[in-house]
Amino acid sequence: MKKIGALWLACGIILSLITGCSGANSANGDDKTLVIGIDDKFAPMGFRDEKNEIVGFDIDYARAAAEKMGYKATFQPIDWNAKESELNSGRIDLIWNGYTITDERKQKVLFTKPYLKNAQVVAVLAKSDISRLDDLTGKKVGLQAQSSAADALNASAIKDKLNSVTEFKDNVLALSDLKIGRVDAVVIDEVVARYYMSKEKDTFKLLDESLAPEEYGVGVKKGNEQLLEQLQKALDAMNQDGTAAKISEKWFGEDKVLK
Repeated sequence: MKKIGALWLACGIILSLITGCSGANSANGDDKTLVIGIDDKFAPMGFRDEKNEIVGFDIDYARAAAEKMGYKATFQPIDWNAKESELNSGRIDLIWNGYTITDERKQKVLFTKPYLKNAQVVAVLAKSDISRLDDLTGKKVGLQAQSSAADALNASAIKDKLNSVTEFKDNVLALSDLKIGRVDAVVIDEVVARYYMSKEKDTFKLLDESLAPEEYGVGVKKGNEQLLEQLQKALDAMNQDGTAAKISEKWFGEDKVLK
């Protein structure tokens, strides 16, 4: 009997350890940490600097919001293809890295109010003779897999006129293939494209015609309205006290945050 009792006790300890270590954090428990899922190659929203540290507009923005909520923000690089699965599994608490609000995504997650305007644009080499969307006919186009760039391209009439569409894990790889000529153009977030254009002057240009205007929001797991409300309250407070404007000016040179 003593052996059986000891066995049950050991099982109970193991079970409690497993239970205690499962999940992302959590924002709903005693651990005051928010685990935020990001694409760490999405400059200037969230990316790694020359010291391999995660930086960016969304990183500063999230840290400031978490502080107002009484939490500490930690950032978890994830496979962007599986971002909603990561959220719904509980491995992360928020999707926060240039996450475009779409009707399809609204079926999967809760969104904060939009905080930044963006657009899907087409980047080509500066020396390219491509200047209009129609010039993409018969061309090879690249974009980030499972991104709103894919949605924008699919909704465009030019999609059926392309030679091919190649999906990349991230925008860095897509732009790298553009530079060496493996693709003729890349559909990409405007804020990301302009960041790389500022870093690599005279390498890229953008077509005047954009594919789709859009807005960024923060994704929260469905059913967690309490966290959504708490987060939105913090974001609203950051707009009112100037915190959001200060972060925007640091990264964009102007206040671009939606009020």
